[in-house]
Amino acid sequence: MSYPSLPGILSGRMPPLKALRVFAVAAHYQSFKQAAEHLFVTQAAVSQQIRLLEEHLGQTLFIRLNREVRLTPAGQTLYPFVISGFEELSRGLERLNEDSNPDALIINCLPSFAGRWLVPGLGSFQQQNPALTVSIIPGHALETFEHSDTDLAIRFGRGHYPGLKTELLLEDYYLPVCSPSILDRYDLSKPGLGGIPILSDDLPDDDNLWPDFARRVGLPEPIHSSLLVHDATMLTDAVLAGQGLALLRFSLAYRLIESEQLVCPLPFYWHSVFSYFLVAPEHHFRRSKVQKFRQWIAEEILEISASWKKVSDTLLSGFEANSLPDSDSEPPVIQQACGPYSTSGKC
Repeated sequence: MSYPSLPGILSGRMPPLKALRVFAVAAHYQSFKQAAEHLFVTQAAVSQQIRLLEEHLGQTLFIRLNREVRLTPAGQTLYPFVISGFEELSRGLERLNEDSNPDALIINCLPSFAGRWLVPGLGSFQQQNPALTVSIIPGHALETFEHSDTDLAIRFGRGHYPGLKTELLLEDYYLPVCSPSILDRYDLSKPGLGGIPILSDDLPDDDNLWPDFARRVGLPEPIHSSLLVHDATMLTDAVLAGQGLALLRFSLAYRLIESEQLVCPLPFYWHSVFSYFLVAPEHHFRRSKVQKFRQWIAEEILEISASWKKVSDTLLSGFEANSLPDSDSEPPVIQQACGPYSTSGKC
């Protein structure tokens, strides 16, 4: 196989890049001592790099005096070219991190979180950034950012995404919820919860919840689901329609609970082993539009935390916390009694 010839500059023997950088800093300060302080190395290390460069070039670059150094004519000739070379290299490296589309923000997000929380609240962000077009790409698949224009992802998981930077956005909780209208048809105090239909989704984040739920309410395992869906948005819609009882994430249900469209009729909640994270390559977080969104969502998400605190302070105080048994594959999940919850204080 034949390869194209290398540019002439790469064909010769170039001096070490590190030595050239040390030379540029020392030449700027006209001092090995100040160069060492700037580079966070010892003065001896600076002297060693300068000697290596001089030996490579076969020329003296500095005149060593008692308390200072001065560039020789060779050093004066070399200095502007080294500075120019580093400036050009810096421009090339910055080009790698440039945002090719600064007026568009593309976010990959779980459909449930996008539909139930993010999109309904985006108006305030768009008012603050009217020139920015926001695109939401819903999906369950993990965004790898390879061959993709996505700027940022919002994931619900453990935060382990190799090669990507993650920032914790929100911890979440699961509660058993239903429409208040369905409680007229089913008496949950009877065995088997009075036969109320159980609704669930098949995503892996709640694998340990249903077995513990079944033990606490006396249902046989595995629990029979009257409806099994692949997305929490559809699950929430089914619960709202009065089709049964489900375990929903508080982040998706809190507004519906506050408006009394949903209630929590059983005295349990679970701390989810998954949390919401902002995820992207590290250099994406330096983009201005990502920083603006990051600041906005960090402020807006406090609404969920404040709502949970209100529920905890007013309805959960005085109850004893219990832990699920440890598992080899899952960390402990916290369960605590909570009692029926609606803003009116009744089911």
